[in-house]
Amino acid sequence: MSERYFRVSTEGFVAELVLNRPRKLNVVDFGFFEELGEHLKRLEMDESVRVVLIWAEGKLFTAGLDLNHAQKEIFGSAKSEGDRAQFSRVIYHWLNQVQSNISFMQTMNKPVIMAIHNACIGAGVDLATAADIRLCTDDATFSVAETKLAIVADLGTLQRIEGVSNRGLAREMVFTGESIDASTALRAGLVNRTFKTKDELLSGARDLARKIAANSPIVVQGSKKVLNFTHKHGSEASLEFVKAWNTGFLQTEDLGEAIGSFIQRRKPIFKSNL
Repeated sequence: MSERYFRVSTEGFVAELVLNRPRKLNVVDFGFFEELGEHLKRLEMDESVRVVLIWAEGKLFTAGLDLNHAQKEIFGSAKSEGDRAQFSRVIYHWLNQVQSNISFMQTMNKPVIMAIHNACIGAGVDLATAADIRLCTDDATFSVAETKLAIVADLGTLQRIEGVSNRGLAREMVFTGESIDASTALRAGLVNRTFKTKDELLSGARDLARKIAANSPIVVQGSKKVLNFTHKHGSEASLEFVKAWNTGFLQTEDLGEAIGSFIQRRKPIFKSNL
């Protein structure tokens, strides 16, 4: 599998997916999102992986969309098609593919933690809002930069940001296109915790990932499915969903292991996956 944009490693039950083009400020293009989807789908199928941690090399998390690439490869190729309908077809296809790869992060069974340092611009916020948990450094900033480029943000931020942060602040970010700092993001609930340095951020993120991975994977993954179902369909429908879920999945080897380890006063060893 290609690792042009990312570096992937696994330790214990935690996979680390690292944005790895620091010299280019981790800007993103179509190839980035295509590779992102490939890695996430592979990690979803890997039973040795229980949690995915995403972070970035370099001075910042991401500078957002590679505008030079977009001008040449997206708008350039679209305009070369000739008429307006063909132009629209190219843009629609590009958006459909990219949205699908980002959305998979949200809908995949395994939890995704995103550890953000310094600037998280434009498409970086699309990525961040699709993650289950966001952590950042004290110097982190977040901006929906598309607004200042005369583009309606179209890769998922508008659909998710009000669900993961204060509604008023989310709309302020979108309408102004201006950056918010880490302390503001923390107060708004956009991030769970902040850390002084990148090293402390990664240490904290890895510790959190290990705590999650120590639990029964089928329970963690099932819980994510129920939470996502609730967000989409509401509490009443989700109560029915979780009844059906536990009717089918409650009796696992992990349940017996949890009870047995409690009685024997030892740490449980969980194995069951979806």
